[in-house]
Amino acid sequence: MKRYNNLFSKICDIENIRLAHHNARKGKTTYGEVKYVDRHEEECLLAIKKMLESGEYKTSEYTVFVRKFYDKERTIYKLPYYPDRIVHHCIVQVLSPIWEKTFIRNTFSSIKNRGIHDAVKRIKKDIKNESNVYCLKLDIKKFYPSVDHDILKTILRKKIKDTKVLQLLDSIIDSAEGVPIGNYLSQFFGNLYLTYFDHYVKEQLQCKFYYRYCDDIVILHSDKDFLHRVFAKIKLRLNRNLNLIIKKNYQIFPLAKRGIDFLGYVFYKHCTYIRKEMKQRYKKKIALVLHRHKFMKDVDVVSGVMSYFGWFKYANAYHLWRSYTDSYLQNILFDHGCTKLVV
Repeated sequence: MKRYNNLFSKICDIENIRLAHHNARKGKTTYGEVKYVDRHEEECLLAIKKMLESGEYKTSEYTVFVRKFYDKERTIYKLPYYPDRIVHHCIVQVLSPIWEKTFIRNTFSSIKNRGIHDAVKRIKKDIKNESNVYCLKLDIKKFYPSVDHDILKTILRKKIKDTKVLQLLDSIIDSAEGVPIGNYLSQFFGNLYLTYFDHYVKEQLQCKFYYRYCDDIVILHSDKDFLHRVFAKIKLRLNRNLNLIIKKNYQIFPLAKRGIDFLGYVFYKHCTYIRKEMKQRYKKKIALVLHRHKFMKDVDVVSGVMSYFGWFKYANAYHLWRSYTDSYLQNILFDHGCTKLVV
């Protein structure tokens, strides 16, 4: 297995730091701390370079708060934009090409040119395969808080041998319990933590139709007993090798009788529906937009519902879209290209 060295100088390169600021500020240009760095760009970026090269960089204090996502509460750890968010981007820009080489094709979270809709396309295609009769669906209990630091550091050392880079990564890992949700690096650490487990399931357990998004896993197969055996081995492997526990709500079921509730969709053999919670959120959003639309520009109306269109166009949601979206909104959205939905 190839291990990489001489990476620290690339992370500290001023052009890499400049690019990191450019990438980290996307969507955040109205933030006060981003505006400050913009006004003092050269000074701030050179200061980050000096911090990194001298070893003086230490992770700043986290701002911790709880946020609700899809009826689930998550503890979020937020770091300052300067220097931490920029430093994380510096690291990812250099190391992500190395890390991504280890990922299997059917893992989708936080990987360039992949994501939810890439996963949707592949599952919609594979679920139609006649050999896929049963589904195993599971997820990991409190995945990010449960990541073992020593195991994660061992995994990092399988691909990286640059001592200074490893010291930098170790200090970031040890800055909080588990892997903190909210850190830009955490999404990469999460994928790395499970990447060799992915290879085990694909290559040793011979699960051809295996999909992982973060800690949510779906496996399709023709044999129900095979999936029960696979589940037992997966449970043991996660517990022994990664100190992780599978939630008790895992399921093995026939695809002919029910759909796969995954990634905000419900997948059936010949159709894909939007999840019930998504429909309810869209209905509330439309009611809010219609209440305010007299005081809004058309472009603001579109931005209010465009993200839902992005979800709906990958499902059989034409009638759902038409029934909730009145003629006023339909005309505006039609003018902005929102027309291609599956009937």
